[in-house]
Amino acid sequence: MPASPSSTSSVAVIGAGPAGLMAAETLAQRGLQVDIYDAMPSPGRKFLLAGVGGMNITHSEDADQFVGRYREASSWVGTWLHQLDAEQLRHWVHDLGVETFVGSSGRVFPIEMKAAPLLRAWLRRLRESGVRLHTRHRWTGWDAQHRPVFETPTGKLTCNPAATVLALGGGSWARLGSDGAWTTVLQERGVDVTPLLPANCGFTVGWSPYLAERFAGAPLKQVIATVQLADGSALTRRGECVVTRDGLEGSLVYALSAPLRDRVIADGSAQLLLDLAPDRSLGELKATLARPRKGQSLASVLRKRAGLDPLKTALLHERLGAQTLADPLRLAQGIKALPVVLSATRPLDEAISSAGGVTRRAMAQGLMLSALPGVFCAGEMLDWEAPTGGYLLTACFASGRAAGNDAADWLSAGS
Repeated sequence: MPASPSSTSSVAVIGAGPAGLMAAETLAQRGLQVDIYDAMPSPGRKFLLAGVGGMNITHSEDADQFVGRYREASSWVGTWLHQLDAEQLRHWVHDLGVETFVGSSGRVFPIEMKAAPLLRAWLRRLRESGVRLHTRHRWTGWDAQHRPVFETPTGKLTCNPAATVLALGGGSWARLGSDGAWTTVLQERGVDVTPLLPANCGFTVGWSPYLAERFAGAPLKQVIATVQLADGSALTRRGECVVTRDGLEGSLVYALSAPLRDRVIADGSAQLLLDLAPDRSLGELKATLARPRKGQSLASVLRKRAGLDPLKTALLHERLGAQTLADPLRLAQGIKALPVVLSATRPLDEAISSAGGVTRRAMAQGLMLSALPGVFCAGEMLDWEAPTGGYLLTACFASGRAAGNDAADWLSAGS
């Protein structure tokens, strides 16, 4: 792609992740010249990393349930999904020549399970539509004339676009470009920004030295986890997670990370209840554990009668006292609701995604900033969050489409 940017006739899209690329495509389809600027040597760095374990594009569940995954931001994200929902996103992927399939969990994947083929096809189509990409261009803010300023390998660059779409990502995985540095720049311009917080993240637990050394990296399989919500209700998920040297991480923990994080912030810690034997009832466990051991060790009894592996047994020893372990009734209750105290989230940079960002009240209309007319925002830099399962990517794509259309509409109204 050409390296020299356009002047006032172009729209600048800053950030070459899914939201930025979708905004650029939308603007190009509306007949506008688009220049994309990205700080990294190549586009879509985090997008490619997300596809390493199998690119989960979106989810096939019912539309109402899908929108509900965005919690407090559901109504806001829902306005973006009206322009590009999960089914429309699948058709868009197919138009790029990449076929998809629905997995057993309802998640949608490309047939090849990789992000790279999709990204290559997408960049080719953007080039063919006249979109110009400028890599190694790190945005640092605006000059006195409100023009975007970039640090480049050849020095400072200032451009003068007719409109700007910011798609700078959240605050996780800084080495891939999402460092959250933009928050200070926008706040200095009067933009309302909620502090960035880790989302889909792991948590710190004060394990004993024995458990930390013996089981770090071990999977905790087939458990049910429950967290008490602020309103008194409970949120429960079944799945797997991983014991780390200093805590817990993995898909089951990520699915509950938002309410757990909120409790840690409000109370200084959060309690996670683990059902270590989800396929056995409390009554069944009480009865089988009350039978005489006949010389068997507790570990042997728990393995044979309750189906507990060494890690689950170690967790019981970690969290229950000797008297509880010796009492079949209290032991059964502990197996069905083992309390684990989470003292902190893992650092933001380790999280899969981030919460917080530019708030809805910062917008004048659509996704344009009230404090900066002609500047639009998209993607993870906006104040929303979602669990893994395709919801993150779908909202990023959809917000890019919405921001691109908002920018094109604004330019059209002013022309």
